[in-house]
Amino acid sequence: MDWFSAENVIAVGTALLGVAATFGALVYERSPRQRHIGYRVQMDTFIRDIEISDGQAQGLGIFNSEAQRNDRTLVLLRVENDGSRHIGLDDYTTEGRRGLTAVFAGRTVLGCAVTGTDAVRDAEAEADPEARSSHEEYLTHAAGLRPDGSRLHIPRVPLNKGDHFKLLVLLSGGAEGGRVTVSGGLKEGAVSKNRSASTSLDAKPRQFSRPAQVLASLLTACVVTLAAIVVADGGESTAEPRSLCARGELRLTGSTAFAPVAEALKEAYEKECPKTRITVAAGGSATGIRELRTAGARAAEGAPAAVVFTDGPATGAYPQLQGRSLSVAAFALVVNDRVGLRDLTLAQVRDLYAGRVANWNQLPGGPDEPVTLVSRVSNSGTRDVLQRRLLGGRQEFGDYAPGGCDGKPEGGGRPERCELDSTAQVLEAVRSYPGAVGYSELAAATGVRGTHLLSLDGRAPSLVNLQHSGYRYRDVEFAYTYGPPAADSPAARFLEFVTAPGGRGEEIIREKGQLPCTEPEARRLCAQP
Repeated sequence: MDWFSAENVIAVGTALLGVAATFGALVYERSPRQRHIGYRVQMDTFIRDIEISDGQAQGLGIFNSEAQRNDRTLVLLRVENDGSRHIGLDDYTTEGRRGLTAVFAGRTVLGCAVTGTDAVRDAEAEADPEARSSHEEYLTHAAGLRPDGSRLHIPRVPLNKGDHFKLLVLLSGGAEGGRVTVSGGLKEGAVSKNRSASTSLDAKPRQFSRPAQVLASLLTACVVTLAAIVVADGGESTAEPRSLCARGELRLTGSTAFAPVAEALKEAYEKECPKTRITVAAGGSATGIRELRTAGARAAEGAPAAVVFTDGPATGAYPQLQGRSLSVAAFALVVNDRVGLRDLTLAQVRDLYAGRVANWNQLPGGPDEPVTLVSRVSNSGTRDVLQRRLLGGRQEFGDYAPGGCDGKPEGGGRPERCELDSTAQVLEAVRSYPGAVGYSELAAATGVRGTHLLSLDGRAPSLVNLQHSGYRYRDVEFAYTYGPPAADSPAARFLEFVTAPGGRGEEIIREKGQLPCTEPEARRLCAQP
């Protein structure tokens, strides 16, 4: 069922609509005039200096003595049944014996002769004598064929589908090429001018009007084009998928919180693409962004072979960088198990990181343990998320131990605070010091022995129903390159591997505890600034 895709369904549906529209147009074109008499002028010429004897005049029909005048024109008029049904004598709706009236504007009808049926009659008579045409029997003066000034009254003539007769009309008093019209009434039908389908005078008339032909041609082209799309898409679906591999080297830097995901993506990509060598060197979101900008500015041409992952969008003005959202990550506050608290309010969290809580017993239900704030360095994306999502954009209070925490109170009513380079260092410090509290990406912090996670305002850290749970400490992970990478570069192919819907990259992101931005629940969160 590979062919059953949205594109193919649309293409096939449109093709069927095109066929239906074409059929409908043709039916519409034909149905209103099931009976139809068409006429056209096949010759209209000026004649002079000819003599017509009485015998010739009789052969020509009802030409009268005025045929010897010198202002004469000859018109050859073809009348035919070009509809879809037989026309009988009773199908004419005009009064009396008259069936049709031909009007030659500005000219006077002198006479006419019936012609153009003998060949048909003789050919048919050879095969079936009873099939002999009898149009001439109805086209006589006695039957009502007579001139009347500029008019020529034509009697009722039965016409099978495709039958025709011709009238050679002698006229005077006007120039050649004047207007000629034929009128009359038919049951469930009409009389109108037609024209030959080719340059041959006696070729069959066009069966459909020009608008119908144009519509049919356009819709046919539409059907053919859509069929080609279906075939092309079907061919692509059975062909080998396009390779996402690229030869060369690639450096992944930035967020330490995203580092476990980056390592897993590296291993999976190198397994599929052994000619690509990837290095992961997570040193913090801000550090990665600065390094990428510097490397891009130094590059003689093109973008450096590097991708930087950040917790949240990059801060600062970097017009050269191009970012894309990858996933939604939840973060958590993590404390040593000696701190029995399981939940903090947002106000309590802000008091902690403002340096107003030196001992846990200052909080309701807290133990008598000095507070040790294990923080990240200032270039950390995880720290930036904490400050934006929980601290209202404010920095952590300024005093910190440059050599790392030791679990001892600072004195003076201030808690001890240290800044560490990586998520792993933070979690190890929290595990080691009884009153320690830190922050980390949720997946990394889950299950660390000797520690537990804190809820915020009664909401536990979780990716489940993240959009509606109200849990505040989360953000979107981004991938940045220096400008758009070349389509066949390692950076472009790697990012395509990571973001392909339903691909291995998406699976790895999910396995590592984050929500890919392609997931329905994550799309709205990923679209938020």
